[in-house]
Amino acid sequence: MIITTTDRLTIRHVHIGDVDALCQLFGDPEVMRYGDGAQARPWVEAWVRTALTRYHHDWGFGPYAVTLRTSGALIGYCGLFFFDDVNGRAEIEIGYRLIRSTWGHGYATEAARAVATYATTTLGIKRLIALIDPGNLASVRVARKLGMHHAADVMFAGYTHPDHVYVKNEE
Repeated sequence: MIITTTDRLTIRHVHIGDVDALCQLFGDPEVMRYGDGAQARPWVEAWVRTALTRYHHDWGFGPYAVTLRTSGALIGYCGLFFFDDVNGRAEIEIGYRLIRSTWGHGYATEAARAVATYATTTLGIKRLIALIDPGNLASVRVARKLGMHHAADVMFAGYTHPDHVYVKNEE
């Protein structure tokens, strides 16, 4: 199901046929540098199953596949993720990752802006956050282009350092 389109992108639900392309994304150590590290196919398959069941079924949103309109090629994901406790508050995060060959072309900002608009206008979500590793300057730039600002830090269990919490539409 298509969620939205931009001049260059189609943003749609993730499906099981995306596993091969997502293995390229999640298997790249540089793409996963600010995450859990490069992941193998079983992890990717579990991620897709979780996207389809837990997120889209339970919450009505989740990660969306980002594809090029010209070719249909999957270049990453951008989506909405529910966190039940970020500094004592339930939050919805906008998150994004793209394959390395597409970096520097504005796709992350384009996709994130489209998903943020979808979240507020179609889903009625009033507040969005982005959880960003302080060293991930590219993600910080995307968040700022969305009109987000650094509002706090959060330390999740098992992490070695806090993430920055960027906020849009603070309540």
